[in-house]
Amino acid sequence: MMLPPDPKAFAAGLRCWSGPVDPEPLPGGLTNTNFVVSDDGRRYVVRVGGDIPEHGIVRAIELAASQAAAAAGISPIVYHHEPGALVMDFVEGTTLTPEAVRDPRNLDRLVRLVRHAHRDIPRFFRGPAPMFWPFQVIRDYTHTLEDGESHYLPMLVRLLDAADRLETAVGPIQLVFGHNDLLAANFIDDGTRLWLVDWDYAGFNSPLFDLGGLASNNSFSAAEGEHLLELYFERPVDDQLRRKAAAMTAASLLRESMWSMVSEIHSPLAFDYAAYTQENLRRFEAALATFDALDR
Repeated sequence: MMLPPDPKAFAAGLRCWSGPVDPEPLPGGLTNTNFVVSDDGRRYVVRVGGDIPEHGIVRAIELAASQAAAAAGISPIVYHHEPGALVMDFVEGTTLTPEAVRDPRNLDRLVRLVRHAHRDIPRFFRGPAPMFWPFQVIRDYTHTLEDGESHYLPMLVRLLDAADRLETAVGPIQLVFGHNDLLAANFIDDGTRLWLVDWDYAGFNSPLFDLGGLASNNSFSAAEGEHLLELYFERPVDDQLRRKAAAMTAASLLRESMWSMVSEIHSPLAFDYAAYTQENLRRFEAALATFDALDR
């Protein structure tokens, strides 16, 4: 991961400021170092970080997606960018928690926001169209783990076999522009509306990946997950959709598990990736069992 030796000094030295600034660390973020900066009566978020080849993160794509999402009214305006930094308007609001995501009072507007992103961001996106296919991400992570002589190597054959079964079950897809990292912390409620931020993994994908990620990242029950599908597709869930959604939900957890395995080797950030890997593997195995029960 390419980070400046002193991210705070780097953020303070960006050429967009009207005078000296004192960046305040912003908690969260496992692929960036983030700050809040006050300048000329306004507040901004500064995301400091370079490309991360191990995770397929290309900052030029993140910038294009952030600009398109802002033009679509989904994310805050991009104020400035230069190599290693992305500066956006600061949104005064509350970062959602998994409990808030599951709250029935929020779910309908969350679904409307996600559908809005899926449908409308391509209208504004500039440049080559990025693709985020989770099964190819999983295959690439396998090579990265092999190159890094990860201690998870003995389980990779079984995980790849599971991924192949899940990819076959998903089958042909509807193509939308996905966020592909729908953690609760990427939603902000300003008291009037919701915002969706952090487009590191943006790219065209099946809507089922975002829906599966939203459900798995926020501990939806089976009934809550079914209701999520009904809201998004605006119809009752039939057996075919249920099976495809279960496959993609399991895939989203496998991808998250392998993201963490790779991070154990490559990330310099102070975070307990080993514990995160084990938690996501546990949840993946449960989701795979749910899929297998539907697949009998």
